[in-house]
Formats: sequence, structure tokens, C-alpha cells
Amino acid sequence: MDNEEIKETEEAGDTSPDPEDLEAIKAQLEEEKQAKAAAEAALAEKDARIAELESSLSEVKKGSEAAASELAQVKEANVQALSKYLDVVRSANPTIPQDAIVGETIEEIDAALAKATTIAESVKASLEAQAKQTKVPAGAPARTEISVEGLSPREKIAAGIHQKGGM
Repeated sequence: MDNEEIKETEEAGDTSPDPEDLEAIKAQLEEEKQAKAAAEAALAEKDARIAELESSLSEVKKGSEAAASELAQVKEANVQALSKYLDVVRSANPTIPQDAIVGETIEEIDAALAKATTIAESVKASLEAQAKQTKVPAGAPARTEISVEGLSPREKIAAGIHQKGGM
């Protein structure tokens, strides 16, 4: 029985519903109660799932914060280790200028060391080649008389006095 039929019945003055209508209303009421109970159960289930997900999210956040903290500690330890490695490499290679050995990673430091070593060896080889080309006689040079050509008479007299062991 829909709303229009109820209004027509009420207008006619007959306000008592017939038994079929009562049964239909009871059935409809029962269906609505069951639908409401099902909706409440689904809502409770969803609320429980939301609480479970929020709990999981909270745990993940805590784990993420712990991981971020650990990562920061690892990064700091890495920076300190790289600094010590750089110092060791520099002190192990005293013939190479310290500012030639630089880098942010072990690979960069090793590459800089290799490059600096190559340059140092090249310079050393070049200096050795120059040293071989320049011949320096062994011992002191032979003593010769001082050449007086082009000297003024006063300078000639000073040179003569100096040779005799004078002033």
C-alpha cells in the first residue's frame, strides 16, 4: 500500500488498515530492520578496518622515522670515514700536493690520486731528463788568470793587488 492509497483510505474515513496491509507493512518493516542491521554491521566492519589501517599507518610512520634516523647516522659515519680515508691517502703520498687529492667518494679520491700520481711521475721524468742534458763538470773549475782586457788602469792595479794576496 503506497502513500496515495493510505491518504485515500484516510479521506474516506476508514482509518483501520486491513490485515493484508498490516502484513505488508510488517514485512517491509522487518526488511528495513534487517537492512539497517546489515548496514550497521558493514559500518562496524569498516570502522574496525579503518582502525586497523590507522594502527598500521602509525607503525609504518614509526618505522619510517627510525629508518630516517638510522640513515642520518649512516651518512654521518660515511662522511667521517671518507674524511679519514682522504687523510690517510694524503699522508701515504707525501710527494703529491695535498690539494691535488680531493673527492666526495672513495672512487673520486682514488681517481684524483691516480691522476696526481701520473702528473707527479711525468714532472719527475721531465726533471730527470733536464738534469741529464745539463752536464756539470766534476770538481772545481781550473784556475786561470783574470783577464785584464777591457779593464781601466785602476781596475788592473786592484786586480793585481788582489792576486798577490793584498787587500
